[in-house]
This record gives sequence, C-alpha cells and structure tokens, in this order.
Amino acid sequence: MMGQHTTRGAMWLRLLTGGARALHDWPSVQVCDAPLAGQPARWIAVVPDPDNRFPRARNGEVGLVEGWQLAQAVQETIAQDRDAPVKRPIVAVVDVPSQAYGRREEAYGIHQALAGAAGAYAQARLAGHPVIGLVVGLAMSGAFLAHGYQANSLIALDDPGVMVHAMGKASAARVTLRTVEALEQLAEKVPPMAYDIKNYASLGILWKVLQLTNLALPDEQDLALVHGALEAALADIRDDPDRGLAKRLQGPHRAASRRVRELLETQWEAAD
Repeated sequence: MMGQHTTRGAMWLRLLTGGARALHDWPSVQVCDAPLAGQPARWIAVVPDPDNRFPRARNGEVGLVEGWQLAQAVQETIAQDRDAPVKRPIVAVVDVPSQAYGRREEAYGIHQALAGAAGAYAQARLAGHPVIGLVVGLAMSGAFLAHGYQANSLIALDDPGVMVHAMGKASAARVTLRTVEALEQLAEKVPPMAYDIKNYASLGILWKVLQLTNLALPDEQDLALVHGALEAALADIRDDPDRGLAKRLQGPHRAASRRVRELLETQWEAAD
C-alpha cells in the first residue's frame, strides 16, 4: 500500500470540482476554486508525483515541499478573505499515506513544514473559514495532522481502502514487537488500535461516514451523496459559533480523554 501511487485524492478532487483549473503549477499539491452549495470554496488535495525531487514524497506523502505549499494555499485563502463578511469554506480532500520519512526531510525541518500546514488550517478555522476534511483514502500519521485533521468537520467514505491511523500496520507491528496478524487481533479489542473507519468513527472524531455504491468508480448517485454531505457539513459549521474541536471528545470511547481534561482544568484553576 505505502509503495503504490494512490490517486483517489486526485480523482475525487476532479469529480467534486468539475475539473476546475489548478491555481498553481504544483505537481503534488492541487489547489482549485469551485463552488460548494452555490458559494465559492477552496479545494485542496495532495497527490502522487513520481518525479518529485524528494524520493520519499513520490507516492502522495506530505513532505517538506508539500507542507509549505499546503500552508501557502490556506494562508492565501485567509489573506484574500480577510475583509470578507463571509469566509470561504476550505475542503481538504484527504488521501495521504504518510509524512515523508527521510534524512533530508528531518535535516531540513519537515516538522516545521507540517506544523506550518496544520497551523494554517487551524488559523483558517479560527478566522471563520468553515474547514471540511473529506477522507477518501489513507489518512496516516503526520500527513493527516498536516492536511485535514484541523477541520471543523471530518467526513469519511466507508471502504476498506479508507484508513486513519498514526502509522501503517507494518510499522506499528515493528514498534510494538508484534506480527501484523497479532496487531489485527489486538485491534479487535482496542478500538484506537484499529484501522477500519467504523472503529475510528467510534472515537467521535468523524462528523459523518458515507456508504457509497462504488468508491473507486463513483456514479452520479455517489457524487450527489458526497456533495450533499459536504453541503450539510457546511451548513452545520455556519450555524455553530464554536470554532474549536471540543465536540470531538463526545465519542463513546472518549470518557478517559474527557476526564483527563477535567482534571487538568481543575489543577490549572487551583494553581491560579
């Protein structure tokens, strides 16, 4: 999976925007403007670039260049709408297998590039831009943190090829000194360890999970379903004055997270 060129992000970006013209000549970060619910919107996807000068970022990974370009695309939107009474929505189409692992990436500060992208999305959300993440493929590790995770609302397609996790199965197996099979058995008992989208949804982080007829070759009904979900998410965000992400803590498996935050708040207030 990690070595294959994934094209779901590019396909869904093209279908949902009607093949809108790219705003930049960036080969691995596609940015375009197209309507959402009859309103102007900014759409962004990271896509494979077999000729990427950084070999670790040729399969759709978010590397040094991709991180800064994501940040630029979002910051441009914020700047252009700074005085607009209604801020444009930003749709992050997510299909990212990983951040780019490599010595050059570490030496040149990939942590800063990805932090720049995540910070830009957060800044856009706090500035009033409705940010929607649409997970159509892999949403793994630092790549997802940089592209999509800061969204007001996250929508995912229900498909075996759609996964959200901190790392790939093979990597997680090595780190935990388990086989992939043993890791999968553990995931059946511990939802945060699971890779399937339904277990991830139980954590309360996803706004909606969509079941399509054919994710690889979506028909008009599938497209209408995704468009409808994006429009509903936009309306829901517009109606909610809270620009934070606290609502993600309401999932059935987040009781410990809520309790930890309560204790931290109590200690913080006591320190004052």
